[in-house]
Amino acid sequence: MAPILIDTNVLVYIFDHHDERRQERALNLVKSLESINQGRFSAQCLAEFFSVVTRKLIPPLSPSEAIKAIELWMNAFPIYPLTSSIVLEAARGVRDHHLAYYDAQIWATARFNQIPLVFSEDFQDGRALEGVRFINPFSSEFNLGAWV
Repeated sequence: MAPILIDTNVLVYIFDHHDERRQERALNLVKSLESINQGRFSAQCLAEFFSVVTRKLIPPLSPSEAIKAIELWMNAFPIYPLTSSIVLEAARGVRDHHLAYYDAQIWATARFNQIPLVFSEDFQDGRALEGVRFINPFSSEFNLGAWV
């Protein structure tokens, strides 16, 4: 079983009470990947999560609530750091593949850590770039069993 990088939007939906379908799917997805030790996070995703849920989510989480969630994930999943090599690779992803910079950092993190799958709704579903494939876990056709 190959590891799967989980993008920020999946984490945010766990706390978004305005979209119950996505909330349920995100929660089940993270729990399932934790139970089989297949999920991975980037430090970037945890930082983005904190920023979004404490500023943009309605109602927002308190900083203490967001920190508690991050600590739980840090204890349950491997976390990949943001390195200078990932920054350079992300810049190449912008130049060569026309990705938005922070999306390119997700791609670069997966690529450098040999993670073949990224679960995110921020990329074209099914798109593959240099050995990294992007899957939208919120699409109507998504089936976790096909990827684990």
